[in-house]
Amino acid sequence: METLPLLNKTILITGAARRVGKLLALGCAQAGADVIIHYGQSAAQAEETRGEIEALGRRAWTLQADLSRPDEAAGLITRANQTAPLFALVNSAAIFEDLTLANTTLTDWERHMHINLTAPFLLGQAFAAQLPQEQTGRIINILDWRALHPGPDHFPYTISKAALAALTRSMAAALAPRIPVNGLALGAVLPPADAGDTSRISASIPMERWSTPEEVQQALVFLLAGPAYITGEIIHVDGGRHLI
Repeated sequence: METLPLLNKTILITGAARRVGKLLALGCAQAGADVIIHYGQSAAQAEETRGEIEALGRRAWTLQADLSRPDEAAGLITRANQTAPLFALVNSAAIFEDLTLANTTLTDWERHMHINLTAPFLLGQAFAAQLPQEQTGRIINILDWRALHPGPDHFPYTISKAALAALTRSMAAALAPRIPVNGLALGAVLPPADAGDTSRISASIPMERWSTPEEVQQALVFLLAGPAYITGEIIHVDGGRHLI
Protein backbone atom coordinates (compact mmCIF):
# COMPACT_ATOMS: atom_id res chain seq x y z
CA MET A 1 0.00 0.00 0.00
CA GLU A 2 1.37 3.39 -1.01
CA THR A 3 0.08 5.18 2.08
CA LEU A 4 -0.40 4.17 5.70
CA PRO A 5 -3.98 5.17 6.54
CA LEU A 6 -3.94 3.21 9.79
CA LEU A 7 -0.57 4.44 11.00
CA ASN A 8 -0.11 4.00 14.76
CA LYS A 9 -3.69 2.84 15.32
CA THR A 10 -4.14 -0.33 17.37
CA ILE A 11 -6.64 -2.90 16.17
CA LEU A 12 -7.84 -6.04 17.93
CA ILE A 13 -8.64 -8.83 15.48
CA THR A 14 -10.23 -12.00 16.82
CA GLY A 15 -9.20 -15.29 15.30
CA ALA A 16 -6.16 -13.60 13.79
CA ALA A 17 -3.70 -16.45 14.16
CA ARG A 18 -4.61 -18.24 10.97
CA ARG A 19 -6.46 -18.24 7.65
CA VAL A 20 -8.73 -15.25 7.01
CA GLY A 21 -8.06 -13.67 10.40
CA LYS A 22 -4.33 -13.71 9.70
CA LEU A 23 -4.90 -12.26 6.24
CA LEU A 24 -6.85 -9.38 7.83
CA ALA A 25 -4.17 -8.82 10.47
CA LEU A 26 -1.43 -8.60 7.86
CA GLY A 27 -3.53 -6.22 5.77
CA CYS A 28 -3.96 -3.88 8.73
CA ALA A 29 -0.24 -4.02 9.50
CA GLN A 30 0.62 -3.21 5.89
CA ALA A 31 -1.61 -0.14 6.26
CA GLY A 32 0.37 0.98 9.30
CA ALA A 33 -1.64 -0.48 12.18
CA ASP A 34 -0.38 -2.20 15.29
CA VAL A 35 -2.30 -5.43 15.82
CA ILE A 36 -3.49 -7.39 18.83
CA ILE A 37 -3.82 -10.98 17.66
CA HIS A 38 -6.51 -12.91 19.47
CA TYR A 39 -6.38 -16.69 19.27
CA GLY A 40 -8.26 -19.55 20.83
CA GLN A 41 -6.07 -22.63 20.54
CA SER A 42 -3.54 -21.75 17.82
CA ALA A 43 -0.75 -20.40 20.01
CA ALA A 44 2.12 -21.33 17.68
CA GLN A 45 0.35 -19.86 14.66
CA ALA A 46 -0.42 -16.69 16.60
CA GLU A 47 3.28 -16.28 17.32
CA GLU A 48 4.08 -16.80 13.65
CA THR A 49 1.59 -14.09 12.72
CA ARG A 50 3.09 -11.78 15.34
CA GLY A 51 6.51 -12.32 13.82
CA GLU A 52 5.28 -11.53 10.33
CA ILE A 53 3.66 -8.30 11.53
CA GLU A 54 6.80 -7.24 13.38
CA ALA A 55 8.80 -7.95 10.21
CA LEU A 56 6.63 -5.28 8.57
CA GLY A 57 7.85 -2.79 11.16
CA ARG A 58 4.64 -2.75 13.21
CA ARG A 59 3.97 -3.77 16.80
CA ALA A 60 1.99 -6.92 17.53
CA TRP A 61 0.82 -8.80 20.60
CA THR A 62 -1.01 -12.08 21.17
CA LEU A 63 -3.92 -12.65 23.55
CA GLN A 64 -5.62 -15.98 24.19
CA ALA A 65 -9.31 -16.28 25.01
CA ASP A 66 -11.96 -18.95 24.61
CA LEU A 67 -14.78 -17.02 22.93
CA SER A 68 -17.25 -19.79 23.69
CA ARG A 69 -17.02 -18.62 27.31
CA PRO A 70 -18.92 -15.32 27.78
CA ASP A 71 -16.66 -14.21 30.65
CA GLU A 72 -13.53 -14.59 28.55
CA ALA A 73 -15.11 -12.86 25.56
CA ALA A 74 -16.30 -9.94 27.67
CA GLY A 75 -12.90 -9.60 29.34
CA LEU A 76 -10.86 -9.59 26.15
CA ILE A 77 -11.40 -5.88 25.47
CA THR A 78 -10.09 -4.91 28.91
CA ARG A 79 -7.01 -7.05 28.42
CA ALA A 80 -6.45 -5.58 24.96
CA ASN A 81 -6.76 -1.99 26.18
CA GLN A 82 -4.25 -2.73 28.91
CA THR A 83 -1.86 -3.81 26.16
CA ALA A 84 -2.47 -0.76 23.96
CA PRO A 85 -5.46 1.59 23.67
CA LEU A 86 -7.75 0.30 20.92
CA PHE A 87 -8.90 2.22 17.88
CA ALA A 88 -10.88 -0.62 16.33
CA LEU A 89 -12.30 -4.09 16.83
CA VAL A 90 -12.53 -6.64 14.01
CA ASN A 91 -14.71 -9.65 14.86
CA SER A 92 -13.29 -12.36 12.62
CA ALA A 93 -13.21 -15.48 14.81
CA ALA A 94 -15.82 -18.05 13.79
CA ILE A 95 -16.51 -21.74 13.54
CA PHE A 96 -17.76 -23.19 10.26
CA GLU A 97 -19.09 -26.73 10.47
CA ASP A 98 -20.81 -28.64 7.66
CA LEU A 99 -24.10 -29.39 9.43
CA THR A 100 -27.65 -29.67 8.13
CA LEU A 101 -30.88 -28.87 9.95
CA ALA A 102 -31.43 -32.58 10.55
CA ASN A 103 -28.08 -33.37 12.14
CA THR A 104 -27.48 -30.14 14.09
CA THR A 105 -27.61 -30.86 17.80
CA LEU A 106 -28.41 -28.28 20.45
CA THR A 107 -24.74 -28.39 21.44
CA ASP A 108 -23.72 -27.63 17.84
CA TRP A 109 -26.22 -24.77 17.69
CA GLU A 110 -25.08 -23.20 20.95
CA ARG A 111 -21.39 -23.53 20.05
CA HIS A 112 -21.91 -21.62 16.78
CA MET A 113 -24.05 -18.96 18.46
CA HIS A 114 -21.58 -18.43 21.33
CA ILE A 115 -18.57 -17.88 19.07
CA ASN A 116 -20.12 -16.40 15.91
CA LEU A 117 -22.76 -14.14 17.48
CA THR A 118 -22.61 -13.77 21.26
CA ALA A 119 -18.87 -13.06 21.33
CA PRO A 120 -19.12 -10.17 18.78
CA PHE A 121 -22.01 -8.75 20.83
CA LEU A 122 -20.03 -8.88 24.09
CA LEU A 123 -16.86 -7.59 22.47
CA GLY A 124 -18.64 -4.74 20.71
CA GLN A 125 -20.49 -3.77 23.89
CA ALA A 126 -17.27 -3.73 25.91
CA PHE A 127 -15.35 -1.87 23.20
CA ALA A 128 -17.96 0.91 23.15
CA ALA A 129 -18.10 1.12 26.94
CA GLN A 130 -14.32 1.41 27.30
CA LEU A 131 -13.64 3.81 24.43
CA PRO A 132 -12.87 7.24 25.95
CA GLN A 133 -15.69 9.70 25.35
CA GLU A 134 -13.48 12.11 23.47
CA GLN A 135 -12.36 9.43 20.98
CA THR A 136 -13.92 7.71 17.99
CA GLY A 137 -13.44 4.10 17.00
CA ARG A 138 -14.64 1.50 14.53
CA ILE A 139 -16.12 -2.00 14.63
CA ILE A 140 -16.03 -4.38 11.68
CA ASN A 141 -17.86 -7.71 11.74
CA ILE A 142 -16.70 -10.38 9.31
CA LEU A 143 -19.72 -12.02 7.71
CA ASP A 144 -20.30 -14.46 4.88
CA TRP A 145 -22.22 -14.17 1.63
CA ARG A 146 -24.55 -16.81 3.10
CA ALA A 147 -25.67 -14.30 5.75
CA LEU A 148 -27.89 -12.47 3.26
CA HIS A 149 -28.54 -15.45 1.02
CA PRO A 150 -29.13 -18.32 3.46
CA GLY A 151 -29.46 -21.90 2.28
CA PRO A 152 -29.70 -25.32 3.91
CA ASP A 153 -25.97 -26.02 4.11
CA HIS A 154 -23.80 -25.20 7.13
CA PHE A 155 -27.04 -24.58 8.98
CA PRO A 156 -26.01 -23.19 12.41
CA TYR A 157 -23.13 -21.24 10.86
CA THR A 158 -25.40 -19.60 8.30
CA ILE A 159 -28.02 -18.65 10.89
CA SER A 160 -25.39 -17.22 13.24
CA LYS A 161 -23.95 -15.08 10.44
CA ALA A 162 -27.42 -13.88 9.39
CA ALA A 163 -27.99 -12.82 12.99
CA LEU A 164 -24.58 -11.12 13.01
CA ALA A 165 -25.70 -9.06 10.01
CA ALA A 166 -28.70 -7.87 12.03
CA LEU A 167 -26.45 -7.19 15.02
CA THR A 168 -24.16 -5.12 12.79
CA ARG A 169 -26.99 -2.84 11.71
CA SER A 170 -28.56 -2.53 15.15
CA MET A 171 -25.22 -1.83 16.77
CA ALA A 172 -24.47 0.80 14.11
CA ALA A 173 -27.65 2.65 15.06
CA ALA A 174 -26.94 2.29 18.77
CA LEU A 175 -23.32 3.48 18.64
CA ALA A 176 -23.64 6.34 16.15
CA PRO A 177 -22.19 8.89 15.78
CA ARG A 178 -19.03 7.96 17.67
CA ILE A 179 -18.43 4.40 16.42
CA PRO A 180 -19.24 3.38 12.84
CA VAL A 181 -20.11 -0.32 12.68
CA ASN A 182 -19.94 -2.16 9.38
CA GLY A 183 -19.56 -5.66 7.98
CA LEU A 184 -17.61 -7.49 5.32
CA ALA A 185 -19.44 -10.44 3.79
CA LEU A 186 -16.78 -12.66 2.25
CA GLY A 187 -17.04 -15.30 -0.39
CA ALA A 188 -14.36 -17.65 -1.68
CA VAL A 189 -11.08 -16.31 -0.31
CA LEU A 190 -8.90 -19.22 0.84
CA PRO A 191 -9.10 -22.86 -0.28
CA PRO A 192 -10.79 -25.21 2.22
CA ALA A 193 -8.54 -26.52 4.96
CA ASP A 194 -9.24 -30.08 3.73
CA ALA A 195 -7.82 -29.18 0.27
CA GLY A 196 -11.00 -30.35 -1.44
CA ASP A 197 -12.02 -29.64 -5.04
CA THR A 198 -12.58 -25.91 -5.58
CA SER A 199 -13.55 -25.88 -9.27
CA ARG A 200 -17.27 -26.20 -8.47
CA ILE A 201 -17.08 -23.09 -6.29
CA SER A 202 -15.43 -21.01 -9.02
CA ALA A 203 -18.17 -22.03 -11.44
CA SER A 204 -20.83 -20.62 -9.10
CA ILE A 205 -19.26 -17.16 -8.87
CA PRO A 206 -20.31 -14.50 -11.42
CA MET A 207 -16.73 -13.14 -11.48
CA GLU A 208 -15.59 -16.72 -12.23
CA ARG A 209 -12.71 -16.65 -9.77
CA TRP A 210 -11.80 -16.54 -6.11
CA SER A 211 -10.98 -13.30 -4.35
CA THR A 212 -7.36 -12.36 -3.95
CA PRO A 213 -6.12 -11.75 -0.40
CA GLU A 214 -5.33 -8.17 -1.39
CA GLU A 215 -8.95 -7.48 -2.37
CA VAL A 216 -10.19 -8.53 1.07
CA GLN A 217 -7.46 -6.53 2.79
CA GLN A 218 -8.28 -3.42 0.75
CA ALA A 219 -11.96 -3.68 1.65
CA LEU A 220 -11.16 -3.97 5.36
CA VAL A 221 -8.77 -1.02 5.30
CA PHE A 222 -11.41 1.04 3.49
CA LEU A 223 -13.93 0.43 6.26
CA LEU A 224 -11.36 1.07 8.99
CA ALA A 225 -9.79 4.20 7.49
CA GLY A 226 -12.42 5.49 5.05
CA PRO A 227 -15.36 7.85 5.54
CA ALA A 228 -16.82 7.78 9.05
CA TYR A 229 -20.18 8.64 7.50
CA ILE A 230 -20.51 5.01 6.39
CA THR A 231 -22.17 2.92 9.09
CA GLY A 232 -24.52 -0.04 9.14
CA GLU A 233 -23.30 -1.20 5.74
CA ILE A 234 -22.38 -4.72 4.69
CA ILE A 235 -19.99 -4.87 1.76
CA HIS A 236 -19.93 -8.13 -0.17
CA VAL A 237 -16.47 -9.20 -1.29
CA ASP A 238 -17.71 -12.37 -2.97
CA GLY A 239 -17.55 -11.79 -6.71
CA GLY A 240 -21.33 -11.48 -6.83
CA ARG A 241 -21.99 -14.92 -5.38
CA HIS A 242 -24.79 -13.64 -3.15
CA LEU A 243 -26.73 -12.52 -6.24
CA ILE A 244 -27.43 -15.99 -7.59
